[in-house]
Amino acid sequence: MSSYDADLLIVGGGPGGLATALHARRQGLSVIVAEPRATPIDKACGEGLMPGGLAELIALGIDPPGLPFRGIAYLSEHRRAEARFRGCPGRGVRRTTLHAALAARAKEQDAEWISTRVTRIDQDADGVRAAGVRAKWLVAADGLHSTARRAVGINAVAGNPRRYGVRWHFAVPAWSELVEVHWSPRGEAYVTPVEPELVGVAILSRHRPDLSWFPRLAARLRGAAPARPSGCGPLRQVVSRRVAGRVLLVGDAAGYEDALTGEGISLAVKQAGAAVAAIVDGTPSSYEAAWHRITRDYRLLTRALVLATAPRAGRRAVVPAASLLPGVFGRAVNTLAR
Repeated sequence: MSSYDADLLIVGGGPGGLATALHARRQGLSVIVAEPRATPIDKACGEGLMPGGLAELIALGIDPPGLPFRGIAYLSEHRRAEARFRGCPGRGVRRTTLHAALAARAKEQDAEWISTRVTRIDQDADGVRAAGVRAKWLVAADGLHSTARRAVGINAVAGNPRRYGVRWHFAVPAWSELVEVHWSPRGEAYVTPVEPELVGVAILSRHRPDLSWFPRLAARLRGAAPARPSGCGPLRQVVSRRVAGRVLLVGDAAGYEDALTGEGISLAVKQAGAAVAAIVDGTPSSYEAAWHRITRDYRLLTRALVLATAPRAGRRAVVPAASLLPGVFGRAVNTLAR
């Protein structure tokens, strides 16, 4: 008979991995999280929790401090379109604040930690071994460029167009109750209020980011020195599958379209619940279909918008189109807010 150190080994202690740990502890599974970095972990992120994702976190006992936002605004230099959430607001939360809250909650629920980076995974019909730990199951939640994903032979390629993200914080008073998306021919800037005197600005582009692309936003931030930037990419990662034997992929490791619609945390938390449900049921293969169902709207809407705005003409048209078709814009925003 096999002996185990834990029911579940989670590779990656970011939001996806910690949400997996919390779902697993709710089901009575013993959990070990393998994460080499100290808490809290920062990462390039828009830092906006959509209403559905915030509700999922609150259900797990996580209610991080931040600033509410009540919808999304698209802006060009001369036009503005707004779509407000029909239900509860979302919340702008510093990535470090969110991670600290998740880690504290996971430790309260008796999740264990080991400080290590996993580069090799061995598995058999009864369990998985990695980093000296023998577990019944393994969830890989170690990000866009997952080493655990490679270790089990799951293919991933960077898709096109290749876009990258860079985020700064500016110490200025929050000026809007909406997340603002400023559009230019070369990229988008996402402005999220995260504290009363702090906003996050994330630029997504195929080019080296420059705030001067957005004169209206640059004027708002004039005189405020940005904090040290954080970057990531290429954003689109096309993953061939999400299950390999007793290993399941969650969050960015499972595949990613783009940060354009701002649902990364929401999707990771929902995927975590689905992965744990498949493990508890003993049907890991069912997670593949669950992942497709959870991410379907995000994948379709995000991919369509990325492709439509790849040409400069499409980028120039997006804000006027959202302004002229407020019902369509509002339905898209509220679909992604769920």
